[in-house]
Amino acid sequence: MYLPAEWHQQAFVQLTWPHKDTDWASVLADAIDCFCEIARHVAEHEPLVIVAQYPDEAKAELEKRKIDVSNITFVQCPTNDTWARDHAFITCIDEEQRTVLFNDFQFNGWGLKFAANDDNQINRNILPNVIEAYSTNGISAEYINRLDFVFEGGSIESDGYGTLMVTTSCLLSDNRNNTLTKEEIEQRLLLYFNAKRVLWIEHSWLAGDDTDGHIDTVARFCSPTSIAYVKCYDKADEHYQELQAMEQELLALRTSDGKPYTLFPLSLPDPCHDEDGNRLPATYANFLIINDAVLLPTYSQPSKDAQAIEQLQKAFPDRKIIPIDCRVLILQHGSLHCSTMQYPQIQ
Repeated sequence: MYLPAEWHQQAFVQLTWPHKDTDWASVLADAIDCFCEIARHVAEHEPLVIVAQYPDEAKAELEKRKIDVSNITFVQCPTNDTWARDHAFITCIDEEQRTVLFNDFQFNGWGLKFAANDDNQINRNILPNVIEAYSTNGISAEYINRLDFVFEGGSIESDGYGTLMVTTSCLLSDNRNNTLTKEEIEQRLLLYFNAKRVLWIEHSWLAGDDTDGHIDTVARFCSPTSIAYVKCYDKADEHYQELQAMEQELLALRTSDGKPYTLFPLSLPDPCHDEDGNRLPATYANFLIINDAVLLPTYSQPSKDAQAIEQLQKAFPDRKIIPIDCRVLILQHGSLHCSTMQYPQIQ
């Protein structure tokens, strides 16, 4: 049993759809445009499951844009928000037993910052649907209750070979698992994911981030031996020192066989702000790896967007890099990877 890397062949991807009763209300049309583009590209490469409070409305929006919904399953479920990365199952696989294990952790709105009463129940509501998605291929499924542990999918990276990467700022934050020590949390991660080691990153701050520094906003495994990460080149930027410190941490890391990682720097986007002038956590590290492609968030910054595409193409030479304008997503302090969750396939 292990936690696959994101580039592992996928069975499907989950999206949780925006609706009028969420914080998206003021920019709902733009948010739906963005979610439709994500859905379009995912469904072209693999099945997609859309969890929606109003599934008929979601389906109508997709069909209005001439998006083929034949590869999309709609599941009705009450939702607070759309960040599937953090409320969805974190799925392990046991290839010998041909079993998937759906780890259901507690989602508490990123340390009690936002309501999560509906989102924290999505997994149990959609469990029959995700079990069925696997059982049709002869794969068994097991529900694992981890609700005594607060944990989000955006806070962990796996190389698929027993190495996990996390941040201290998130996992040790006060309103998650503050009765546990760092050592106790690490032991749980090793146990829950049958892992061999945990790489802790101590510098992960982005202005406007609500997650306390999720690893998927700053540093991502691209292979067992490579990492893409956010780099700040502007010494006048408020992120410069923090991201320089993170870069030094990454340079000091070693693979499981003792070699330095190959690093792919992704330039920090130019500052993006909301209507009140608050800086938003735009990041190119929040990409989604899918079957045969990588979906890359972009921010209408032609030079920076092009640089990110170029770097990710180096990191993923055999995959198509597909840019998706995610300016609306960062208005709610997340981006593309945050809004999705992949489910691994057993070969």
